[in-house]
Amino acid sequence: MSDPKIQIKNLYKIFGKAPEKALTNVQAGMSKDALREETRHVLGVDNVSLDIAPRNIQVVMGLSGSGKSTLIRHINRLIEPTAGEILVDGENVLTMDKDALRDLRRFKMSMVFQHFGLFPHRRVIENVAYGLIVQGVDETQADKRAKHWISRVGLEGYENNYPGQLSGGMRQRVGLARGLATDADILLMDEAFSALDPLIRYDMQSILIDLQKELHKTIVFITHDLDEALRIGDQIAILRDGHLVQQGSAQDIVLRPADGYIEDFIKDINRARVIKLGSLMTPLEGTPPADAPRLDAGTLLQEALMAVAQSDSNTVIVEEHGTVKGQVTTRAVIAALHG
Repeated sequence: MSDPKIQIKNLYKIFGKAPEKALTNVQAGMSKDALREETRHVLGVDNVSLDIAPRNIQVVMGLSGSGKSTLIRHINRLIEPTAGEILVDGENVLTMDKDALRDLRRFKMSMVFQHFGLFPHRRVIENVAYGLIVQGVDETQADKRAKHWISRVGLEGYENNYPGQLSGGMRQRVGLARGLATDADILLMDEAFSALDPLIRYDMQSILIDLQKELHKTIVFITHDLDEALRIGDQIAILRDGHLVQQGSAQDIVLRPADGYIEDFIKDINRARVIKLGSLMTPLEGTPPADAPRLDAGTLLQEALMAVAQSDSNTVIVEEHGTVKGQVTTRAVIAALHG
């Protein structure tokens, strides 16, 4: 197993005039509400530790005020923590001097914002090339790379338009192209699709999923939308009042919620669109029935239901790359669908 790309260790962020003093109260057990009422300090992040694997999409989600946007801004040190550590490729971001921190932001990380963050007075191609120019790439090469990414996000022909001439979805594509153009290892996406209409948002998710299959970036994606988190996240971390409640795959979250808060979060989701056969798999017992459907472990239950319904067998044979790995009973499928 590879080492984490990003490690967040025992991170605290307290906003107020004397955060170090308030930290003592928090570590002694004072709640977020009590801290605000008694000390006029706000607890943004509460002792969060999280390992983020390379080449994965790590979703961090929670309701408004949960601390998710505060957390992501620590990774590139837009916010200084009250206590804790942030390691990127084993190097402590919090001990970096100005030059090292500038290089981290220029070459290793890109950020995509909720409200696009585009320069209104610059054309699309100038916006996308901006990070490359900051890196010191010559203008001709920067324009060439910018045109490539503009095309990849489906905006070919709009290079010379200004952001004000584009729809919201198109502006978000420009923001994504700018984030990808610098070829940074890490992409930080803070509520990047939240301002978009549902259909456009779904399209942007699809673009990101397709690009990630090719690029294999380490992406930290902030959202308040559970459906979005379950669709794009390799791993999901759920925050509440600055505290990490549960972290795991979509399968872990849906099948094994950590507490009542998570149960409430997931109660209305379409489980058939999230749960995969492999997560319900048990060892194969005896010779598999000849008429049992054979499906890949990554098959979603909604895709497996038709095969189950058309078969006389009470068993689905689960395969991975053509090799039999186990079985899933019809009873297990029904139980999973109903929670």
